[in-house]
Amino acid sequence: MPAEHRGERRIPRTVARTALIVTATEKGREVFKALLADTVFRAAAFAENGGEARRMLVSQVFDAVIVNAPLPDEFGAELARFAAGQGLGVLLAVKGEHLDEVSARVAGDGVLTVGKPLSATLFRQALGLLDAAGSRVEQAAAENQRLRQKLEEAKAVGRAKCLLVQYRGLTEAEAHRFIEKEAMDRRIGRKAVAAEIIQTYGEDDYG
Repeated sequence: MPAEHRGERRIPRTVARTALIVTATEKGREVFKALLADTVFRAAAFAENGGEARRMLVSQVFDAVIVNAPLPDEFGAELARFAAGQGLGVLLAVKGEHLDEVSARVAGDGVLTVGKPLSATLFRQALGLLDAAGSRVEQAAAENQRLRQKLEEAKAVGRAKCLLVQYRGLTEAEAHRFIEKEAMDRRIGRKAVAAEIIQTYGEDDYG
């Protein structure tokens, strides 16, 4: 199936990403294992049909799913859309004569479609797109986590300052400087200082 192996551009290896390969035949397994060689993806597991793939997606963690349509129990487009709905990168391989029709059905769900017979060069270019999309998702998730942590810290520090004003007679500016100095002198986070203040004055639930 793969055609061009000579002179093709390799995808630089960065962080290894795990892929679930869904294909009905042993030959399909070997083809996709070969196509994934020297890419950022590795074949972490194989499934022979859509039902098995769905069970694995629920119980295991993958970065991407590659579906070789058709499958014994379904065509594969619905499985691809299901996997994309889980936030995974998805590559759907279909016969060339069905490429335009299937691509139109699944493109809106973020599924990449490639035609068979497979071109090694085009397939690996598609993998590069999956890798780039995955990196953007990871960066967005990391940024969201950072913002959540900042909001949690701000909430805790705000509550702690109110308690210092209420119970120790400090002004808001003095309470702010107290928390900053404690964090700096003890080399701990402001949230940790705030948590101690909140616990001291009997208010454990500040989340």
